[in-house]
Amino acid sequence: MALVDRDGLEALSFRNLGAELGCEAMSIYHHFPSKAHLMDALIDLVLAEIAFPSAAEQPDWIARLRQAAHSFRAAALQHPKLFAFFAVHRLNTRRGVAFINGVIGILREAGFPPEPASRYFRTIGYYLTGAALDETHGYAKGPSAVEPVSNEVIAAEFGHLAAAAPFFQPRYFQSTFEDGLEMLLDGVARAHRSLPA
Repeated sequence: MALVDRDGLEALSFRNLGAELGCEAMSIYHHFPSKAHLMDALIDLVLAEIAFPSAAEQPDWIARLRQAAHSFRAAALQHPKLFAFFAVHRLNTRRGVAFINGVIGILREAGFPPEPASRYFRTIGYYLTGAALDETHGYAKGPSAVEPVSNEVIAAEFGHLAAAAPFFQPRYFQSTFEDGLEMLLDGVARAHRSLPA
């Protein structure tokens, strides 16, 4: 993970990892038979950093979802060079399945039947993944062959964007994330209040 965090995912090879660890690349194959297995292990390391309390520790299920969301974002920001891969990786290891089960479990324990629990799990996942991708890989860093529209043209012709642009800066990411998360959790809480008694 230290190698990927420092040099990026493209630097991860058995040869580079062996050099990092001070061992022969072939010896790593005894633990990870392929690079795909090594990547699964990296995903599990990130998942291990995402914590949320049990119902015994925190009876408020919305607070548990909130804490899980903040923990997910923190893990993404801790490993920005891995996160784009993490975002599309199938969570099919035991740790991955336990993570999915845990988040769905918060919703089920709150009283949601399986169908809405699965929908809200996916909706929350959409928000968290999109937010983390934007913060780690960012719209402003996205590829384009077109020369960007100048700030002068934006100021002269696109006033709404010009007024909003200062608030797209990283110092506003935390408050923007919290705004979106609270809107989402408010919607889930409203749905919960409409469940049959």
